[in-house]
Amino acid sequence: MNWALAHRIASIAAVQAHRDLGIDRTRYVHVHQALGVAGVVGMAQPMPRLFGVYFSPADQGPAVLLNASLNAVTQRHTAAHELGHHRLGHRTAADEEINPALRWGNGSWPEEEKTAEAFAAWFLMPLPAVRAALDRICDGRPSRPEHVYRVARELGTSYAGTVRHLVNLRLLDAGRAGQWAKIPPAGLRGSLAGGASLPAQAQVHVVTAASEGQTVYADAGDVLVLHLDHHVFDVLPEGLKPWTIDGATPLASAVVTEELQPGEQGLVEIAAVPNSHPIRLTVVREAPRAGVYDTWPA
Repeated sequence: MNWALAHRIASIAAVQAHRDLGIDRTRYVHVHQALGVAGVVGMAQPMPRLFGVYFSPADQGPAVLLNASLNAVTQRHTAAHELGHHRLGHRTAADEEINPALRWGNGSWPEEEKTAEAFAAWFLMPLPAVRAALDRICDGRPSRPEHVYRVARELGTSYAGTVRHLVNLRLLDAGRAGQWAKIPPAGLRGSLAGGASLPAQAQVHVVTAASEGQTVYADAGDVLVLHLDHHVFDVLPEGLKPWTIDGATPLASAVVTEELQPGEQGLVEIAAVPNSHPIRLTVVREAPRAGVYDTWPA
């Protein structure tokens, strides 16, 4: 099976899963909740060599075991991959902790792994959600790699995976995608943060006028950056604090801290100088899951 066929199969299966599990295809997909709705037992614990494991009904499943040491974005992708195994009727599978980008398209993926991997992309990045994000970010068409990075932040996906999937959706040509995929995300984060040195592993969430009423899913250490002239963070909830480069000069940026508990949300208000109607958005802490499903944040 080639990747094109795997994606055709997976795209149909993902749409069916969205329908059956009550997923809103226009916005961020809550994959951990989807596992529960699908009747899949979820567990997470640190595992040195695995992304995750799917246990089929033939092996006392359905259940998934996720690596609790992964970051939130990688764990979300793994959860969607394991859900793909379940929805596609696959056998029990253990997914090794090898960067998919290193094996992408080289023929080494078994057929069930190809379709589960493709399912993860189509499940986490449905076309309506991608189009809505692109409309907010760049009037519908990405012209810079930073646009793709911002789409990935809105959807809770990896930069490289989002670049690839935009090609599947025919929203980005393969030649440009090949060039952009080689750009390190760290450089894009620095560019969006005005060249600032960021905390290790921090993601950058850009706030614009189009962010009004939106929800930002961010983990501790992530930075929110205003791309709005003459605007400042006016109200920051507990769990967010002003972020500065040198510790003294205020910037129109804020960092998520550990005080914002996983699953908790806070209301952010951004005001213009001079005063105008504030822009309001919600920040939700999206941290890696650990333990068993019953203890995971909603």
